[in-house]
Amino acid sequence: MNVERKNIWFLLLLLAMFSSNALAVNIPKGVIKRSGEMAPELKLKSIDGETFDLQSVRGRWAFVHFWASWCGPCRREMPTIQTISAKLKPEAWAIVLVNTAEDEDTIFNFMSIVAPDMTPLVDSDGLVTEKWQSRGLPSTFLVDPAGRIQYLALGGRPWNEDEYLSFLNQLAEKK
Repeated sequence: MNVERKNIWFLLLLLAMFSSNALAVNIPKGVIKRSGEMAPELKLKSIDGETFDLQSVRGRWAFVHFWASWCGPCRREMPTIQTISAKLKPEAWAIVLVNTAEDEDTIFNFMSIVAPDMTPLVDSDGLVTEKWQSRGLPSTFLVDPAGRIQYLALGGRPWNEDEYLSFLNQLAEKK
C-alpha cells in the first residue's frame, strides 16, 4: 500500500471515530441501554378523563414513567420529573406518567402534593404496565421518536440533576 492510500485510510478512520463520538451520549448511573425494540401499545385515559395514545407523540422522545403512590422511590422521584418537565423542550419530549393500579382519588391526592402541574394516566387494572414488563416501580422507559425503547431506568433517579438532564437533552439533539 502506498503512502497516499495509507493517508486516506487514516483520514477515514479518524472521520469514523469522530462521527461515532459525535453520536455517543453519556449514559448516567442507573440508566440501561436497550436494544431498540418497539414500544408496546400505550392507550389510557388521564386522570382528567382524556384519552392518550403513545402513537400521538411520535416524532418526539417519550419519557414513559410507571409509578404508584405507595412506592417510596416514586414519591421522591416525582417532584424531579415535574422539575424537568419545565426544562425539557416540549417539541422534543413528551412526559408520560402512568399510575399502576390505583384509584383516581389516591392518584389525585398524591399528585396534588408532589407534582401538582402534571397529569397522570390511569392504568387501573395494571394491564398496560404488565405489557411494558416493568420490573418494579418506578420504571422509566425512554422511547425514541420512531417508537422504539432505547433506554430504561429502574428505581428512582434524580432526573433534575445535571448528569440526567444533560443526558435527556443530548437525546433530544439526536432526534
